[in-house]
Formats: sequence, structure tokens, C-alpha cells
Amino acid sequence: FWKEKYYLTYFLFPLSVVQAWSVLCAGHHNRVRACDAYGCNGLYKAVDLVCDDYSIINTPFSGSLAGPVSRKDPAGYQFDGVKLLSDVHCVKIFNIRPYRYSGPVTQGEALGYLLPLQEQFPGITSHLELQMCDGTDPSPFI
Repeated sequence: FWKEKYYLTYFLFPLSVVQAWSVLCAGHHNRVRACDAYGCNGLYKAVDLVCDDYSIINTPFSGSLAGPVSRKDPAGYQFDGVKLLSDVHCVKIFNIRPYRYSGPVTQGEALGYLLPLQEQFPGITSHLELQMCDGTDPSPFI
């Protein structure tokens, strides 16, 4: 019996599919960024979620912060953020200034705030960027 239960739980209905992440950007309900003058969502195997400059970013799932992350786009602009790990997920969250870079966090806890994209890219849809550590698509979780 336990083998059947294990098979059904972990292979047919993995935890990562069953448990949705909470809303990341206060007041925006995980709305995916559409195309604007600066491009479209997901150009870096990621999902861009609409968020106002300086808005509070909430932790999408409980886990541990695993330090700062950064990436550069083809034009040379650097985007900073933080890595969040759990037993199920590993995600990099860009365009944010976290309140801290290490230690445990709880789902829904204030993680930091969105960096002001409008200052560097006037007219862009301000957003945070979610990128799974293994390069897979984070869309199913939001």
C-alpha cells in the first residue's frame, strides 16, 4: 500500500505541481508582463511578473535564502537579486533588493522591494524576473 501511495504522490502528482506559489508582488496577483518598448516576457528562460517600482516583494514559498545573484543582458546592463531554495524548488528572483541574503524565510513574508526600472528604462513595464535554477519554466508555479 505505501508503495502505491508513494508512487501516486511523488510521480503522478509531484509536490511542485500540487503547491502553487503565493503572490510575489504586493497588489498584482502574479500578472505576467506583456510586450513593451523594451521587449517581451521570458527572453531569458524566465517569467517576468508586473510590479510597481519599490513595491514589496513577498516570498513565493518557504525555504532558505542562498545569497545574492546577478546577470547581465546582451547590452551589458546588470540585474541583481537573490536565490531562494527549498526541498522542492530553487529560484532566482531578479530586479529586487532583498532585506537580507541568507537565512530561512516563510511563504508570504516580505522578502524585499522592486528596484526602480523606470529610472534606467523609461516606459518599461516594471517587473521582477523569476528564473528557475535549473533553467526550466517557472510558469506552472505562479
